[in-house]
Amino acid sequence: MTLNKPFGLLGTGALILSMCAAASTQEVVQGLPAAGTYAIDPVHSFTYFGAWHHIVGLVRGRFDKVTGTITVSKDPAGCGVDISIDSASISTQESERDEDLRGPDFFDVKKYPAMTYRGRGIHRVSADSWRLDGSLTIRGVTKVVPLTFSFNGLFPDTRAGKPARAAFHGSAATKRGDFGMTRDNPMELGSAPTSRPDVAIEIDVEADAAKEVR
Repeated sequence: MTLNKPFGLLGTGALILSMCAAASTQEVVQGLPAAGTYAIDPVHSFTYFGAWHHIVGLVRGRFDKVTGTITVSKDPAGCGVDISIDSASISTQESERDEDLRGPDFFDVKKYPAMTYRGRGIHRVSADSWRLDGSLTIRGVTKVVPLTFSFNGLFPDTRAGKPARAAFHGSAATKRGDFGMTRDNPMELGSAPTSRPDVAIEIDVEADAAKEVR
């Protein structure tokens, strides 16, 4: 019994280390930060888009004001986003075009000052990416637009006493005709406006941990 006791302790220690290693691996495979609510930092978050221009061209732009929260849960069904984008903050690096895009034929910012993207429940699509089938609302019209995203990691140099900061990258595609933006783009819309996306969206977000999710 005396000889077996140290062996038993070593065996228990090895089992504990093995369990910790397995948990660590599971955390990495999971590909998400710790459960909690993360507040988007508008200063370090960017929403870009590329819209077809006469089929072969592409107009790129961005929205400068993005706010909202990201919810991470231990259960993928509880994960979600709630994002608001200031429509008037659109910029395509051409002031005349930007004013036109803010007008009634496009984003109609006086009537609809914000567009939103909300959804809950994610599922894995690859080793390091997930998909959220959220609802995009523009000009009072709501459509389901899948968002594929990945967790880029936590800031390694966060100062003591400051919240953890997470970085995410997301991409999506949609059709401007679905939201009533049909002026000047008959070729892009074609005979079947819902047949294929004509706008690609890229989102890079930094968000600070706000509270724990249990």
